[in-house]
Amino acid sequence: MNSAPYRGRLAPSPTGHLHIGHARTFWIAQQRAEAAGGVLVLRNDDIDAVRAKMAFAEAMIEDLRWLGFRWQEGPDCGGPFGPYAQSQRRLFYEAAFKRLQAGGWIYPCHCTRKDVRQAVSAPHAGEEGLIYPGTCRPIAPGAVLPGEKANWRFRVPDGEGIEFVDGGFGPQRFVAGRDFGDFVVWRHDDVPAYQLSVVVDDAAMGITEVVRGADLLLSTARQLLLYRALGCPAPAFYHCPLICDASGVRLAKRHDALSLRAMREQGATPEEVRAKMGEG
Repeated sequence: MNSAPYRGRLAPSPTGHLHIGHARTFWIAQQRAEAAGGVLVLRNDDIDAVRAKMAFAEAMIEDLRWLGFRWQEGPDCGGPFGPYAQSQRRLFYEAAFKRLQAGGWIYPCHCTRKDVRQAVSAPHAGEEGLIYPGTCRPIAPGAVLPGEKANWRFRVPDGEGIEFVDGGFGPQRFVAGRDFGDFVVWRHDDVPAYQLSVVVDDAAMGITEVVRGADLLLSTARQLLLYRALGCPAPAFYHCPLICDASGVRLAKRHDALSLRAMREQGATPEEVRAKMGEG
């Protein structure tokens, strides 16, 4: 168990307006930080320069403040572990990438998503279910640097069970090579992938518990392997049930009618929105 003082975080991506599903998960994160007498960090996960927009980053801070969120560190108030925007933290990601490369944990892959879809023998539901077939294994000779149009993949230990006890869903076990395959840590367009950036930032900021949606349970197994490879202690994890729309589809940023911004503009009060979160 991590005996360090509690540090939680909110890590929205400014690729659209936050919806009530985000708000409920973040509210649980805030409640857990407050119950532990700990610190809550707001981080702007704007690593995707194509989709991230400054207007959404400004809106998320305004909407969260309006709803009653309070954090002690963040892009708007600073803190000892800044900067608190991923777009300003590239040096951290490059250092982690070089460490993985030096340790032989990663290898360059020239397969496209189409290549991977065509190579898998069984149908899967969505990109998350695609198991990379290892086409570019083993590591090819010769140095390939980020930016040279190759994805860099983390080589998972096939057959190893990755186990953890989730605060929301209890004991979890995923088998590397069966439930997930070699995954991308650095994209061919010279951008660190989500799996790497979130691990690097949570470790650097001393996060002791990650609270997030249940759709990221499988990602936790991948990230635990990265923590181990980088020699960093892993935080605890607490995954929350997702809120779905009337047809049973989980909420996404395309559900603008259920965004915090839309509800504000329609005259909803913070108390009314928080009541809806409790009903979800």
